[in-house]
Amino acid sequence: MATFLSRLGRFCFRRRGLVLLLWLLALFGAGFAASTAPPPPADTFSMPGTESQQAFDLLQKKFPDARADGAAARVVIRAPGTEQITSAARRAQVGRLVAGLSEAPQVASVADPFEANAVSHDRTTTYAYVTYEATALELTDAAHDGLDEAMDRARSEGLVVEAGGDAVEVEQAMDGTGEKLGILLSAVVLLLTFGSLVAAGMPLLTALIGVGIGISGITALGSTLGLSSTTSTLAMMLGLAVGIDYALFIVSRYRSEIAEGRERADAAARAVGTAGSAVVFAGLTVIIALAGLAVVGVPMLTKMGLTAAGTVAVAVLVAVTFVPALLGWAPVKVLARRDRKPYTGTPLTKRQQRVAAERAARTKPRLGARWAGFVLRHPVAVLLVGVVGLGAVAAPAASLELGLPGEGTMAPHTTQRKAYDMLSDSFGPGFNGPLTVTIEARAAKPAAEQVRSSLARVRGVAAVSPATTNPSNDTAVLTVVPSTGPTDTRTEDLVRSLRAMAGGLESRTGAATIMVAGQTAMFLDFSRTLDEALLPYLGLVVGLAFLLLILVFRSVLVPLKAALGFLLSVTAALGAVVAVFQWGWLADLLGVDQPGPVMSTLPIFMIGVVFGLAMDYEVFLVSRMREAYVHGARPAEAVVTGFRYGGRVVTAAAIIMASVFSGFMMEDNDFVKMIGFGLAAAVLFDAFVVRMAVVPALFALLGRSAWWLPRWLDRLLPRIDVEGEQLTARRATPTADPGRDRHLVG
Repeated sequence: MATFLSRLGRFCFRRRGLVLLLWLLALFGAGFAASTAPPPPADTFSMPGTESQQAFDLLQKKFPDARADGAAARVVIRAPGTEQITSAARRAQVGRLVAGLSEAPQVASVADPFEANAVSHDRTTTYAYVTYEATALELTDAAHDGLDEAMDRARSEGLVVEAGGDAVEVEQAMDGTGEKLGILLSAVVLLLTFGSLVAAGMPLLTALIGVGIGISGITALGSTLGLSSTTSTLAMMLGLAVGIDYALFIVSRYRSEIAEGRERADAAARAVGTAGSAVVFAGLTVIIALAGLAVVGVPMLTKMGLTAAGTVAVAVLVAVTFVPALLGWAPVKVLARRDRKPYTGTPLTKRQQRVAAERAARTKPRLGARWAGFVLRHPVAVLLVGVVGLGAVAAPAASLELGLPGEGTMAPHTTQRKAYDMLSDSFGPGFNGPLTVTIEARAAKPAAEQVRSSLARVRGVAAVSPATTNPSNDTAVLTVVPSTGPTDTRTEDLVRSLRAMAGGLESRTGAATIMVAGQTAMFLDFSRTLDEALLPYLGLVVGLAFLLLILVFRSVLVPLKAALGFLLSVTAALGAVVAVFQWGWLADLLGVDQPGPVMSTLPIFMIGVVFGLAMDYEVFLVSRMREAYVHGARPAEAVVTGFRYGGRVVTAAAIIMASVFSGFMMEDNDFVKMIGFGLAAAVLFDAFVVRMAVVPALFALLGRSAWWLPRWLDRLLPRIDVEGEQLTARRATPTADPGRDRHLVG
């Protein structure tokens, strides 16, 4: 592996013009394909194989005239003070509101609330149901403005008017602020790390090109593969983060090779051969974790995982080809200004190389090396502080409550939340989360009436609507209004009870199938789907990554402690998410409008992404330790050497990645904000606590046992040479000096 990548790096360094041209052609080609592609499809949420999805599909088939994807709005109207909405004056005002809503663009129909008997028992509140001819994404600004103007006119007459539904414009849109802030913070960190504008600009440029190609590819294939506009959210996050980090790792290794006196083309070749090998295997772990989301069986997660994995693959290719090409354009300017002078002329002679190596050996140990020495001298204390500290942060995860986003979790100032609360107050908490009971039978009407009579007597049911049948009378629909809200555990119990009754009702009524769907039912189905997929997903992802890391490090214990460290990181990150987004700690500071249940998809989402990123830092840091160990260093010296050359890079990479993820917290979209915070917290915990403290402490306690591998397995595994042992023209470097760091470890 190292030999192949070294040759590739040398080729790209020397043929930099050709490499630049090819990548620019790829960027412009992908951009052109994206600009000419049909618009992406609307966001859809499906769970194949669940009862909720089966009921939805049946309704789509049996009621074809009812557009299930058409947008709708529920306009809630309340009389001011103690007045009744049924008074003559208020009825006239509601009539004018209904007329105004009917005249708005793209409106298909408006149900008169008095004709539909949609009036609360206290006669203070009613609602008008508005349906549209287009989907929510297809609604024009004129349609939104027409709805707002009709509501404003009614408000000016003294009515309290709010609206909910997917036809109401949501103020949660991604405007690119997060990406811009993340890139800006990354640029500052890179400049401080490298001390060179050129070196700082290379990772940013390569990351932007990789993300540009990845996102353009997703857009170009959106219509063909059913990739909605939100599918690329994760790809954008990870593409920027890993793109910058991978380039940072190779540029840093190139500067290290130059500082040790290596000729420029050789330095680029060796940087790609060694650091590039780590990048390839780190990228593979991320790709495995993301592609493994397909195991969950939720199409939305599958698409997001695969598109993000593709973008990460592009980032790896850019790092091992385009980065050495850019180094060929600026082989010296990539160095800090104070380090350029010795290399502005002809390549160093052997004597100058030896002097440079000796000077590097006399250099005062860097902070990373000094920290590693401290950890090696006090491994037990550092290990306990790290594990106990992460355990304390993870404690809130024990109170994790999952839920699906809805109008009831929106900020209190939004019109959707106000409409939701008005309906709950006037019509009961279950009105916002009705259950849909679908009956399929030869004679659906009489069967549905029997089912309705039985369901009305069930405890926890507030009301059951009359049955609606299709023209062929083989399918009927009932609407069941629970007496409790959609997120109430008693509503979940009700769904389970109704589903348990379905078999007996089918026997008594002659119905072929009776299915229960609705918001609460969908949440239960979704939770069960995730629960059933979690263990297979973890087994697949962790198992494949474990085998990959055994190949890289030729050790059993190193991959094992990497996986255990990941569990610490992801649990602590989930604890932080619960504390902020569920409990409301620091909510005002972080811009969390409404604390509530954590998004159901977030835990498995974070498990996949954080595992990949955690293995990134493990590979970056430990690969340098392995390289030193293979070249003769003692285990403790190898740890110090790894931190000497990799500690600063991993620190910068973690800060950059956390900056990119934190930037997405500036977006208004709650799901994106939650993902950004969770990933940023996980990266910081994993890099600075697990990889920088727990890992070296375990190395100190394990000693040579950390690199243990059974002989039979050693003979069986192929050698992929991540350390660059097979690279030609290898000479001794400070990395290979076993005594250099001895004073730090004793």
